Amino acid sequence: MDKSGFRGRSEQVEAVLRAADVLLRVAAKSVMEVEDLVTSPQLRVLVLIAFQGPQNLGAVARELGVHASNATRTCERLVVAGLLSRREDPSDRRFLQLSLTAKGRDLVETVIEHRRRAIAEVLERVPAESREVMASAMAAFAEAAGWEGTADGRFTLGLGS
Repeated sequence: MDKSGFRGRSEQVEAVLRAADVLLRVAAKSVMEVEDLVTSPQLRVLVLIAFQGPQNLGAVARELGVHASNATRTCERLVVAGLLSRREDPSDRRFLQLSLTAKGRDLVETVIEHRRRAIAEVLERVPAESREVMASAMAAFAEAAGWEGTADGRFTLGLGS
C-alpha cells in the first residue's frame, strides 16, 4: 500500500488522467470547429443560454467570471453576429433578456452533436463486454466528485458550482 493506504492509486490516477485527456480533446475539437465564428467565452454564453434558457447580463457575467461591462461586450458581439437576441425582460424591464436565435441554437447543437458523435466513436471501439462496466465506473467517478453533471451532452462550465 502507498502512504494514503490506497493500493494501486498511481495506476488508477494515470488511467483516469488519460481518459480525461481524451474527453478534453473531444471538447477542444468541438470548440475548434466553430472558432472562426465565436470565441470560447462567447460559446460559453451560447451554451449557458441554450441549456438554462434566457439569461440577463448579470447571469452571463457570473458564468464567465467577469465584470458586467465585459459580459455586455461579449453579448453585443453575439447579437451583432445574429446568434443572440435581446429584449426587455418581461418580468423586470430594468433588465435585458438574452435568448438564442435560430442561428445560435444551430451552432450550439453542432458543437454538442460533435461531442456526442466523437464519444460514441470511441465507445464503439471499447469491447462490448466492457462498455457497461466503464459507464458505471464513470458514473461512480462523477458521483464521488459530488457533481451531478449533465444529461444533455454538454460539459459543465463551472468548477463544483
